[in-house]
Amino acid sequence: METLLLILFVLAILTLLLSIAFRSGSKKQMPLPPFPEHWRSLLEEQSVFYQDLDQDRKPAFEKRVQAFLQQTRITGINSTVEELDKVLIGASAIIPIFAFPDWEYVNLREVLLYPDSFNHDFEQKGADRSILGMVGEGALNGVMVLSQHELRQAFLNKTSKTNTAIHEFVHLVDKTDGTVDGIPEILMQRQYILPWLQAMQKEIKRILADKSDINPYGATNEAEFFAVVAEYFFERPDLLERKNPELYQLLTSMFRQQPS
Repeated sequence: METLLLILFVLAILTLLLSIAFRSGSKKQMPLPPFPEHWRSLLEEQSVFYQDLDQDRKPAFEKRVQAFLQQTRITGINSTVEELDKVLIGASAIIPIFAFPDWEYVNLREVLLYPDSFNHDFEQKGADRSILGMVGEGALNGVMVLSQHELRQAFLNKTSKTNTAIHEFVHLVDKTDGTVDGIPEILMQRQYILPWLQAMQKEIKRILADKSDINPYGATNEAEFFAVVAEYFFERPDLLERKNPELYQLLTSMFRQQPS
């Protein structure tokens, strides 16, 4: 009887420890080698966000990109994953959460890179292919799908207000509190939730009335609005601050960054 009780006690302790480890969601990280010089060159050429960082902050960004790529598989589906793709995906992941040094994407294990657009059934052929990025659900939970062409184009176009990869990583940030609803409670101090909701609803009405320069896709729902305006915030912060200072200030408080 005493042996059985001891076994049950040990099992209970093991279950508790496993539960704590699971809830912590921490991914095991191996020691990082020196940041590859050609990756640094790619960031300097491709990422305006990285270019605008001062020299003291660039090494931190590089380390975060490198750690993300060490922990996350990137798989080409009918495409060849090149170093450029890895660096751009890593940068897209870190840009939204750069001000949160301990952040890990515990809800992501793999990024699938398709050559171009796809449909809701992830088919790469046919006339109904309009999707450029998606965060998986169900059997694809923990997986992100991106268009390789769109990934590269977003960084090449320095005047665009859109970036599909950043958009999808913002969805993952939103999802961290359990729901993708446009209210990333894990980022927001409580006093900003109501002003954010009010600002979202007001701007969605302006989009529907064709009185806003925000991508009309942002009027789909609050979750898409958050992702769309976050793209704008990181891609063209100067323009967003000038066009919509209220939204800009709210996003500054949320992401704890002032990219303009």
